[in-house]
Amino acid sequence: MTTITLIGTGNMARAIGTLAVAGGNTVEVMGRDRAKAESLARTLGGGTTTGRWGAAPAGDIVITALLYAGVVPVVAEFGDALAGRIIVDISNPFDATFDGLAHDGQTSIAQEAQKVAPAGASVLKAFNTIFRTVLENGRPDVFFAGDDARAKATFAAFVESLGLRPLDTGGLAMAHWLEGMGVVTVGLAGNGIGHGDFALGVDEFKN
Repeated sequence: MTTITLIGTGNMARAIGTLAVAGGNTVEVMGRDRAKAESLARTLGGGTTTGRWGAAPAGDIVITALLYAGVVPVVAEFGDALAGRIIVDISNPFDATFDGLAHDGQTSIAQEAQKVAPAGASVLKAFNTIFRTVLENGRPDVFFAGDDARAKATFAAFVESLGLRPLDTGGLAMAHWLEGMGVVTVGLAGNGIGHGDFALGVDEFKN
């Protein structure tokens, strides 16, 4: 089991935090609005604490449960307070029509966050292909990407503590394609499947 810090107080923070507490992990919540952070901590229970915005997180794993435009600025704002931490970006940078990415070029929010992260911090991309309701009610595969093998092993163990299957897609450059998978997921929800009660996953076929 590990200690995680959730930066953010929205629906995804609540969904991941609920699973983390149930999995026996120690959870801390940080939010610009202290009252909202304290409210979420009470909702999560299990000894969840509230950290001070901008202070060094208690968690070895720091999950930025934020809208995509806020991730890089917040990582930069926290600065050296994130040194040595595993930072997990879960955001989806959708464009205005939800059929493409908001940024140009073959990059990702996670890659841009790594550029401003302090020395010793490792950024991973994960959870962005999963709808919040599926996290609350299902057991989806969790695709993730990152460059640091030790950070990925720690994160994979955390995901397993949630009762979910971690699937390593490769280096941090793969975060760009995970964001593309997020676009595909929304496209399926609006078209071929027609609802959000599903998740992308991997079936293995063995002879």
